[in-house]
Amino acid sequence: MVDALIGISVLLPFIGAILCFLTKNPRGRAAIIVTTGVLLTLSSLLLFQNLHGPYLYTPGSLLGLNVNSLITFADFALLFIILGIAFKLGNPLVILLTLLQIVPLAYFELKMAPHVEVTPAFYIDNLALIMNLIISIVGSLICIFGIRYMEEHEHHLHLKKSRQPRFFFFLVLFLGAMNGLVFSNNLLWLYFFWEVTTFCSFMLIGHDKTEIAIRNATRALWMNMTGGVAFVAAIIFIFYNTQSMEYLSLQALINHGPGLTTALLLPFALLCFAGFTKAAQVPFQSWLCGAMVAPTPVSALLHSSTMVKAGVYLVVRMAPGYQGTFLSTMVATFCAFTFLTASALAVNMSNGKKILAYSTIANLGLIIACAGINTPAAIIAAVLLIIFHAISKGLLFLCVGTIEHAIGSRDIEDMRGLYNTMPAVSRITIVGILTMMLPPFGALMSKWMAIESAAHIPWVVVMVALGSGLTVLFWARWAGLFVSGPHLKVFEAEENQGFFAPIVTIFKGFSAKSKWKDPASIKVPLVTLAVAAIVLSLGVPWLYTSLVDPVLASYKPGLFVKPFETGPMGLTSGVGAFYVLPIFLVSIIGYLAAVIAAKQKDHRVFSAPYMCGEQYPDISQPKFRSHLNSWKDYVAANIYMQEFIGEDKISYWINSIALIILIVLFGEVLR
Repeated sequence: MVDALIGISVLLPFIGAILCFLTKNPRGRAAIIVTTGVLLTLSSLLLFQNLHGPYLYTPGSLLGLNVNSLITFADFALLFIILGIAFKLGNPLVILLTLLQIVPLAYFELKMAPHVEVTPAFYIDNLALIMNLIISIVGSLICIFGIRYMEEHEHHLHLKKSRQPRFFFFLVLFLGAMNGLVFSNNLLWLYFFWEVTTFCSFMLIGHDKTEIAIRNATRALWMNMTGGVAFVAAIIFIFYNTQSMEYLSLQALINHGPGLTTALLLPFALLCFAGFTKAAQVPFQSWLCGAMVAPTPVSALLHSSTMVKAGVYLVVRMAPGYQGTFLSTMVATFCAFTFLTASALAVNMSNGKKILAYSTIANLGLIIACAGINTPAAIIAAVLLIIFHAISKGLLFLCVGTIEHAIGSRDIEDMRGLYNTMPAVSRITIVGILTMMLPPFGALMSKWMAIESAAHIPWVVVMVALGSGLTVLFWARWAGLFVSGPHLKVFEAEENQGFFAPIVTIFKGFSAKSKWKDPASIKVPLVTLAVAAIVLSLGVPWLYTSLVDPVLASYKPGLFVKPFETGPMGLTSGVGAFYVLPIFLVSIIGYLAAVIAAKQKDHRVFSAPYMCGEQYPDISQPKFRSHLNSWKDYVAANIYMQEFIGEDKISYWINSIALIILIVLFGEVLR
């Protein structure tokens, strides 16, 4: 049964993608997307239920053909397709980077290690299961959200011929490629799925075929192809340094003997570099920011459950292999720097998607920094961050897309007082933001773990602490905008359902009488992800025991004492505690107090600022008496300090410092 579930996780999205491409009827295509999503979700849940301990699997044949040979053929076919696109684009850099993969890989496959087969091809443990659950569930919800979203998107573009078959082909295909990537133990197979995600992201970012979309898609392609070159080089160096096919197995590579540490340090560094590019760490962050031109489902999929998580997964997976080396410290330093600087860049943004992009880059940096810190507590923090970031960030991207379609803007200043006109979506967005910044939610708990685990590397803990403070700043500012604005009414009379009015209103979105008019394909993903972010945070003890602790158990068996103890209240360690339930109860009390205050007769919340002068008598008109005794309109807005820390002001210096760190890293490894 497990073999069948693995096959469904990898092959079903490929089949669903082909059917989406061939089906011209929108309803038929929607049915295929929903069915694929439901089956993927069920297969991931059944795999989690039936898998106990690591599972080794090597598929023998597919339709009578050797799977290993099929992967090799598909790998070269994909590279030549990319090469053809590069010539069509007339981009010499993409041509060079593609050839730098084709030629060495051909030499390796034909001369160095012909017909090489690595067993087991798939290795599925709890870390792979966690990634599979995220990809299959969160990714499927994003694909379902895209059904109605793309209809409206194309309506706005006034297309004569729909591009949805092509769009959903790559969107659904992405899920299968990612499941194949996280299951792969054979480095050559992992590399193939790695390049499939690169190609799919290029096609999805450039979907609208505008000049800026093609330019940003091309940038994403060459930056990720740079990582692909490093990946191929790592495979060749592994074989050359060990003279054995054994270490083309990811598990054998990770659990190598101490005598091979020096020989394998360069391949580990190259694979980490590939992870950095895929995870858009500085100075490669521009491809991820450029991906914001793509339709919202693409942004959500790239940033939450798939593309960027591939790089994070690889570096975290390999962490035991380079533990205790200089490389580990440099990975922690480099990515903590990314966390701090990307958080600083997010502070000066008013574009909602850009804020989400930079906060994603920052959080990915924190996750990889935890892999570099490389202690049991840090690995736990990394795994929990992967889970909570995927859910909350996927939710926020979908919310911004929904809001953008409604108001025609993604600027957070235009979302001021949006609670009045879009109460349900506003509440869900606020939930997503709060789960990223406040206790008792899992993202903050994971940051607490990360800060504690970084205590032995002073410069890293300083960068992580400062970056965490900056994240609170831009999240709190954004959440506050929804409930600010003149004459903001907290609870409309017809929505007053008691203490839990906001929650009731969210679920009222499913009823025909609700003001929330979006279809089920929009509502279900938003509500599901919002509820999951809350429930999983409250269920952290169960989550830790069922999913995360087994990852630690296989990290370095028998060498480590558990860094955290679970209890009904939450998690405790030798230096502190994170009591989820008491914090949640305090939050509920504060929430109920606010609701009681808001239920008072004629209660209103005004944000009209005092302008140090006479206010206009009619408070519904935002005016104040200014110079020459005249009435002037005022406009409330945040200060973004772009003249000091704007993207164009500090990106050059950030990228320069990041490059220096990378040069030092590889210089020390090569020494």
